[in-house]
Amino acid sequence: MARIARGCNSLAPETLSFPTMTLIQGYLFRQIGLPVVAACAALAGIGLLSQSLDQLEVIVERGQSVWVMAKLTLLALPQLIAVILPIGLFVGALIALTRLQREQELTAAYAAGVSRWSLIRPAIQIAVIVAVIALITNVFVQPWAQREARRQAFAIRTDLAALLVEEGRFVQGPGGLTVYVQQIEQNGLLKNLFVYLDNGKTVTTWDAESARFGRVDGLPVLTMQNGSMQRYSSRAVLNQLSFDQQVFDLSPYTKTTERIRFKPSDLWLTELFDPTPAQLESAGTRGELLAEAHSRLASPLYALAAMALALTAILGGSFSRTGYSGRIAKAAGVFLIVRVIGYGLVAASAWNGALNLLQYLLPLGVSFVALRLLFRALKPHRRRVWAPYERFKARFA
Repeated sequence: MARIARGCNSLAPETLSFPTMTLIQGYLFRQIGLPVVAACAALAGIGLLSQSLDQLEVIVERGQSVWVMAKLTLLALPQLIAVILPIGLFVGALIALTRLQREQELTAAYAAGVSRWSLIRPAIQIAVIVAVIALITNVFVQPWAQREARRQAFAIRTDLAALLVEEGRFVQGPGGLTVYVQQIEQNGLLKNLFVYLDNGKTVTTWDAESARFGRVDGLPVLTMQNGSMQRYSSRAVLNQLSFDQQVFDLSPYTKTTERIRFKPSDLWLTELFDPTPAQLESAGTRGELLAEAHSRLASPLYALAAMALALTAILGGSFSRTGYSGRIAKAAGVFLIVRVIGYGLVAASAWNGALNLLQYLLPLGVSFVALRLLFRALKPHRRRVWAPYERFKARFA
């Protein structure tokens, strides 16, 4: 019986400690994860707002719908993820860790027997999750979104309706075509239209009460309602015709030799590492494409550096009731400098391919140094004693 009792007592700490550790880590994961999500969402909202303001030109000058502006704004967001996620992770982690330290919840976790590595493990897991999300976005989502945005912008730029129509102004198009519209309604209906065409041989004008752009058999047309047509004959006789509906073929004026030109941010990762001659001619040099490829793979590592710096700023020193503004400012300054250096390495790597390795070493090195300082700060410091000095001090004490 005594042996069984001793066996039960020896098993009890292990049996009870595992769920307690799991509960504490889950609690810390939630307490750190929620501010991180909130900070990333706030930064994403600011990014969407700035992009939407830039896209107002699409509505004002190009006559596009609000849906087109919203689509272009959302397609621009994945490219900002590499910038938003590390910053949001850093800010959210600082907010959560500061609150946990101020309310002495971390001290209570230490008192419950939680090891230091187990305490920071949820924060490291969050950083890894953010890094994986950033990597997936950089490799798959960003090139798809950038390509779609480029195609949409090309369609807007070559849209004949947007090029030929501007409310209250005479707009000159190709082939001697000039169009004037007094009013453009929200549904795309053109009111009080005037069309002037001088092909070098004859001059023809149309005026219509209303008109609308459309397609017939895949060809762009302008359908005019309740108007008239005037044309001078070869004998300088004016011929006039009234109509209820007239279809004007626009296909001779839509021919363009312009093509979509993709930038390095639009290419897939495989295309960046192995570009075709056409892509090298249009997108950039081989060095620029390789720098972009390594930047997409290395930028998620800054999430690990951000979390390591946040942990060092809050846990890398003694408890302070007055706050940690000094340590937070130092960590924020280091993170800002490191991120700026990272952007500089991307630009420098386009000229020197050997610098691509530094794109990985920089965030990994910062993470290692920050965690090293964190664990070194958590250990008790022992002051080195010089024996002759101590004997000399004791003699005159």
